Amino acid sequence: MYPSNDPRSTLATAPRPSSGNAAIAAPEVFDFTVDEPDETTARGSRTWVVRAQNVVLAYTSARAGEVLRRGQDTEYAVVLPHDDSAVEIDVDSADLRATEIVTGKAVAIVPPGDSTVTARSDTDVVRLFNPSSDMAGRARNAASYREPHPRVRLLEEWPEPVGGDKLRVYRDIAEIERDPARFGRIFRSRAFMVNFLYHYDGPRDPSALSPHDHDDFEQISLATEGEFIHHLRTPMGKDKADWRPDQHVRVGSPSVVVIPPPVLHTSEASGPHRNQLLDIFAAPRTDFSAKGWVINAGDYPAPA
Repeated sequence: MYPSNDPRSTLATAPRPSSGNAAIAAPEVFDFTVDEPDETTARGSRTWVVRAQNVVLAYTSARAGEVLRRGQDTEYAVVLPHDDSAVEIDVDSADLRATEIVTGKAVAIVPPGDSTVTARSDTDVVRLFNPSSDMAGRARNAASYREPHPRVRLLEEWPEPVGGDKLRVYRDIAEIERDPARFGRIFRSRAFMVNFLYHYDGPRDPSALSPHDHDDFEQISLATEGEFIHHLRTPMGKDKADWRPDQHVRVGSPSVVVIPPPVLHTSEASGPHRNQLLDIFAAPRTDFSAKGWVINAGDYPAPA
């Protein structure tokens, strides 16, 4: 499944959970370079909203001065995907006030309560929300999750962060050096895990792909620069009526693919210049966490 030089080749394997004859959900692909936005503001900011079972993703191409307001009873994540990103995050609740100016590639965990994210320039902003939030119903694929997908484990939030709820910002992600013993640059909250994968300059070597599947969780792959081909294979069950042909879906950026278990998948960078992909999981992955790959693990402990 993984080349020997891929850190994931060292992951421990566990017995696969039994899903019986539960149907395998179809992968969903959203290319924001061709799909019309779900929301457009008076300033001209455009937002696309998609979801998986345990996370809602809002991708906003924000105009300078745009204010994204939230009132939350759970924390949420703000991901800045580009080197030229620039926002101001303000938290204003009864017992917590904080302001941070955040530039470049970064991840911020915003605590429960009232908050705003203000674009200080034309900036792309990714926000990740709990599926119980009002954003779930605004997702363009909300109908796909009217009923829980039986093969996907439901979200159970991880332990509270050390020191309690507060605004936490993880900066300078572009400056984190490649480490052959670690898979990407991984951050987690109580509900989400975000992996800034190392970019490809030009196409990925097609003879060194890494097709694999997951037992009981979905993967969101978010392309933020370049082009990718997502190769997707749904396993064949005993009922031929449920079989699907292999998919080899070419997308630009930004774009999202939601990959359900146990669909076999690998992503092939195909653009001639920089190609950047982020992987998002909800809840955080225990196997990646056990390897010590999570950069902010000191703030967000794993379950005992």
